[in-house]
Amino acid sequence: MIDLSTVLSNIAKSIVDHPEQVSVTEHEEGNEILLTLSVAEEDMGMIIGKRGKIAKAIRTVMRSVAKIDDKKVTVEIK
Repeated sequence: MIDLSTVLSNIAKSIVDHPEQVSVTEHEEGNEILLTLSVAEEDMGMIIGKRGKIAKAIRTVMRSVAKIDDKKVTVEIK
């Protein structure tokens, strides 16, 4: 079983300037998992990217990883 919160945390930490302020909370309900990603205020632009391209890419990667364990994942960025 893959730890989705660790995967998301590692992706986010590789993008931002303040990796020590990255945190991921996980809420699981049956087959669905909600991951909430929190980063420093000044790193928000890096995580979202131009027109949301980075955020969309992160969500796509996370859905692909979750599919390995036959799960559905939603990523919220705060």
